[in-house]
Parts: sequence; structure tokens; C-alpha cells
Amino acid sequence: MIKTDIIIIGAGPTGLFTVFEAGLLKLKCHLIDALPIPGGQCAEIYPKKPIYDIPGFPEVLAGDLVDNLMEQIKPFSPGFTLGDRAETLDKLEDGTFVVTTSRGVKHNAPVVVIAGGLGSFEPRKPPIPTISNFEDKGVSYIIRDPEVYRDKSVVIAGGGDSALDWSIFLSNIAKEVSLVHRRRDFRGALDSVEKVEELSKIGKINLITDAEVVDLKGEDQLEAVIIRHKGNAAEEEVKPTDHFIPLFGLSPKLGPIGDWGLEIEKNAIKVDNTYDYQTNIPGVYAIGDVNTYPGKLKLILCGFHEAAIMCQSAYQRINPDKKYVMKYTTVSGISGFDGSKKEAKREVVKSIN
Repeated sequence: MIKTDIIIIGAGPTGLFTVFEAGLLKLKCHLIDALPIPGGQCAEIYPKKPIYDIPGFPEVLAGDLVDNLMEQIKPFSPGFTLGDRAETLDKLEDGTFVVTTSRGVKHNAPVVVIAGGLGSFEPRKPPIPTISNFEDKGVSYIIRDPEVYRDKSVVIAGGGDSALDWSIFLSNIAKEVSLVHRRRDFRGALDSVEKVEELSKIGKINLITDAEVVDLKGEDQLEAVIIRHKGNAAEEEVKPTDHFIPLFGLSPKLGPIGDWGLEIEKNAIKVDNTYDYQTNIPGVYAIGDVNTYPGKLKLILCGFHEAAIMCQSAYQRINPDKKYVMKYTTVSGISGFDGSKKEAKREVVKSIN
């Protein structure tokens, strides 16, 4: 069983920043996320999308924000359980909680923080009748290990950042990469679109627009996709392939968390107040886009604020007999669990005799 001070469900920006705020209070954190990498939507769906409302950053790419947060929390040595969904919540006789994942990994802590953004994410599947027959048999909705596609033929469907970025990346690994999009215009970053067009011109990516994959063929394993070209319903192309990866984004759902006895309002977790963002279960908090309260704003910077406030309450719950006096980091510095120390240089004042 993994023991820690705070279990954080959700490794998006709000969850990651919680590690920093908890670390300042000498509290250790362990994060659980169903996605295979930290960063939530920022890393999985739009890593190259610019964000304009992060204080101190006139513009920052979502992926870079995640990288910066990971660097910021490194001194506090958080633990991660990734690619595994939080399934059940149980309260023990000593008042602590056990969160068990879908793979049976148990985590124990006196405080649980749900920072799952809009909830757990499930892939948006294209309306292909046979697609479920080929899941894990050539069809994947998330790329976890690019090496699986080395020297293979791959068909990617989609028009956003994820489809563009993975097409570019796999063009140097796979034997053949085809990108199918139902329109001529893409929704991704301009530099990614231009890169795909360049790779298409030199034959590294087979770019197929105004078309969509409508059917899949194969026996025990995927063997081909059927591509229908717009403007002519009768014009269908049989494209042999080893892998089909539809990247149409992820659909948010509360998932098993919705069965934990929490008060739910419009698919969000209702918190009692904005004093500490505690739910109707004492010791369980909800911060970020997953919570709701009067005046709620679903912004990353608001999630950061909620994380800071919540950690103060969590500290008092874990250490009821201790009084914490908050000090600015410019005064106290940052002492990491890894032995590192960051602090401002002290001015040397010379006395005049």
C-alpha cells in the first residue's frame, strides 16, 4: 500500500500545483491519473495551444506550462500512479482514507484531494460499427508507447493538435503514416499544420483530407481501413494498415468518483464553502474545474488559488496540534524533500565606523 500525506486524484495543472503548495507545508503527495502522462488536458489534448491568462506569462504553451510545473514540484518528490483510474474510496477506523485504482493499487492518506479537472476522460470514438471488434487488436485511442508503431503502417484520424503532433512524431518511426481528416482545414497550431504539409510534400506523411474512415476490415487483427471521400459517397478506398488511431479528443466524465457519496451538482462536485473547498465528506476536498460553488470560474489560475487555500486546511487536519505561520517564499525560501534549498540572496550591510 502506498502511504502519503495527501492523495491527489488528477495530475493536471491544479493537481500538480497542489504538490508545490503542500510541499511548502512539509506535506508529501501522491497523484493518481487515468492518463499515461502528467498534465491532464494540457498535455494530452492541446500541448501546443497557447494560454494567455497565467500570471507572469503573457503567453505560454499548455505543454510548456506542464513542464514548468513538473520542474517546480521536483524538490518535493511526488509519487505518481499513471494510466490507472481511481476506482473506490474507503474510510478506515483511524480516520484515514484508502483509494484503490482500477488495477488494484491501494493508496492511504489522511487527506484526499480531487483535482480531476472535468473528471476522468474517455476517448471520443468515431461512429464506426465494427470499431469495438478491433480495440487492442490494431485500434488505439491514446498513444502510450510510440515504439509499438515502429516499422508499421499507421492511419491516424483527426484534425486537432494531437492528430497533427502524433503524425509528425510517428513519421520518423513508422513505415508509413496516413493522416485522414474530414475537412481541408485543421484546428491545430499553425506550425504543426505547416510541418504536416511539408512532410506530405516529401512523402513522409500521406495526407488525406475531405475524407473519413467509415469501416474497418480484418480477421483476428486489423488489416485495413475503408476511407470514404467527400463529394462521392460511392468512392471508397481500401487502405491496408497495421494500426488505426482515431484522435478525436477525450470526453470528460466523473466516472467512479460519482459513486463515492459526494454531493454532485450538474456533473461537478459541490463544495461546502470557499473557505477550504471541502466536500460533504470531511477530509475529502475538491479543487479546480471538478468542483462547483456560487461564483465558480473554471480557470487554471482559479484552480491554483483553490489549491493554496485547500492546503492550509489540509495541514490543520493532518496536524491539529500544530500552528502554522505562513511565510512568504521570498523570506523562508523553499526547502525540498530532496535536500535542496532555494532562497533569496541576503544583502550584506556594512556598518560605517
